[in-house]
Amino acid sequence: MCGITGIFDTRGERAIPQPVLHRMNESQAHRGPDEGSLHLEPGVGLGHRRLSIIDVATGQQPLFNEDGSVAIVFNGEIYNFQEVIPELQALGHVFRTRSDTEVIVHAWEAWGDACVQRLRGMFAFALWDRNRQTLFLARDRLGVKPMYYAVLDDGLLLFGSELKSLLAHGGLKRDIDPLAVEEYFALGYVAEPRTIFTQAQKLSPGHMLSIRRGQPVPDPKPYWDVRFTLDNPITAEDACEELRARLTESVRLRLISEVPLGAFLSGGVDSSAVVATMAGLSDTPVHTCSIAFDDPAFNEAAFAQTVADRYKTDHYVETVKSDDFDLIDTLARLYDEPYADSSAIPTYRVCQLARKRVTVALSGDGGDESFGGYRRYRLHLMEERMRSALPAGVRQPLFGLLGRVYPKADWAPRMFRAKTTFEGMARTSVEAYFHSVSILRGPMRSQMFSPAFKHTLAGYDAQQVFTRHAAQAGTEDPLALIQYLDLKTYLVGDINTKVDRASMAHSLEVREPLMDHKLVEWLGTLPSSLKVRGQEGKYLLKKAMEPKLPADILYRPKMGFSVPLARWFRGPLKQRVRDAVLGERLMSTGWFNPDYLRHLVDAHQAGTRDYSSPLWTLLMFEAFLRNVVDAAMTEPVQPAATANPDLIVAT
Repeated sequence: MCGITGIFDTRGERAIPQPVLHRMNESQAHRGPDEGSLHLEPGVGLGHRRLSIIDVATGQQPLFNEDGSVAIVFNGEIYNFQEVIPELQALGHVFRTRSDTEVIVHAWEAWGDACVQRLRGMFAFALWDRNRQTLFLARDRLGVKPMYYAVLDDGLLLFGSELKSLLAHGGLKRDIDPLAVEEYFALGYVAEPRTIFTQAQKLSPGHMLSIRRGQPVPDPKPYWDVRFTLDNPITAEDACEELRARLTESVRLRLISEVPLGAFLSGGVDSSAVVATMAGLSDTPVHTCSIAFDDPAFNEAAFAQTVADRYKTDHYVETVKSDDFDLIDTLARLYDEPYADSSAIPTYRVCQLARKRVTVALSGDGGDESFGGYRRYRLHLMEERMRSALPAGVRQPLFGLLGRVYPKADWAPRMFRAKTTFEGMARTSVEAYFHSVSILRGPMRSQMFSPAFKHTLAGYDAQQVFTRHAAQAGTEDPLALIQYLDLKTYLVGDINTKVDRASMAHSLEVREPLMDHKLVEWLGTLPSSLKVRGQEGKYLLKKAMEPKLPADILYRPKMGFSVPLARWFRGPLKQRVRDAVLGERLMSTGWFNPDYLRHLVDAHQAGTRDYSSPLWTLLMFEAFLRNVVDAAMTEPVQPAATANPDLIVAT
């Protein structure tokens, strides 16, 4: 696992300033503390920070082909690299290392852009081919590893694993994209391919970008997408058997490492399934780690211990205080963009804990999206059945009226909180799902934003992100459609972003067996009834793991990785949230309605409404402005100190 960065002159061969490239590279030193190297040639600069995992002795980067005409910087792991090597050797390629990185170089020489089709893993890489005068960028199919890039006004292209490496160049404009602000307050993150800054973009998952010097920079091209065909006639019993086999293969591929390896163990179904599978493949106890909370309402440690005891893992637990809110500014600097998932706090802590024992950790991320685990899936399917029972001409005006007049009742028992259901019933399926996952829903954003900011948006609504993806989904199945939407939005923008930044902050590599693209493709062929059956989510995964895990692990209610925001904002963070949300920094943007912000704070702190999620979203946006935007504007852009000559590979 590593950090990559670089500069490419799309118009010619201008010299790349080595101190600038060094500064960009060192901004990501946390991603790769073991080594740092640069490659410079006319019009091209490549930087790499290395966390040594495979081929520790000879896998240094930038890495080159036999004659030095192709260079690569790579972040991630190619799990099938040992299978591809013989095929490339048969074509005449000579390998000088035992690294998966060199496989990509020779695969490019052999197959060009199509090389990405041969790669199974998590990856983001930049490859320079001097003979073809081409820079090639690619990102893995499910967006586990990040890739940012920007084309400056002078034709220089910057890229990096994190947005901070582009900011470190000094030439990237800090203009905030108002459409990204709209997306952030709806979703809690800025959705691919947009970033918070107008001039920068994310390379979307399953996309590649090939730039030839002297030609305009084209749009990225997709090379993969998941298809929910739902046409596999397999029985439930056979599907359980095949799932166990596929999960075993996926986990086995991710056990290749020359450094200590373990797993996160939360006590939930996904991480428990991964640990159970690891134990069956290991002759020695699996290293597992968990964090416990001192608040019983958020503590799953006992369930994790149950699994650890069953498989006799080397289990390590640390207790985190429930008032662990000192990370707000740290997280803002870490993510570079506004990011509002409060579970980033415990995720940061569990990565910090894991790094004390291992360098690589397997996780259960991705299971909810592919297996149908979220509670909102079951609620959406219930609404879909109701929507299909009434013609749109009757349903939309009837439930639209009920949604407008029915009071919002966060304080009431769940059976009386019908406002959201009524609002959802008046919408299309995609509109309703977007509405259900939004942090600040459309009416709230309309009240929160100032008239001037809404004018700047010119009618743009973050719902367009979902509408755009839905048009590519290729399915009308109610469950498959929203699974596809989550794979394109929430999984990438929230889950993968959270885990990548939190793990890399501690130089920890996290591998996700449930996001293996071959497993995801196979699951896409299975009927939705094998994923959600009645009120049971993850039906197939749970049935498949019954021989390996106890029922109270498989069938207990899902807890999630949450923190007590509502209590924080009425207690220890009461003044901080008031100062941030009603303070000068947010007001100076001119984007917000101060009266509505005051309503959010006052009503929440009075206990009449639960506005904890909107307030956290505002709090993290204010922290982003202070820690990223203001810091970039106030710090002078100066060349870094001359880099160590030993770190330079020059051609």
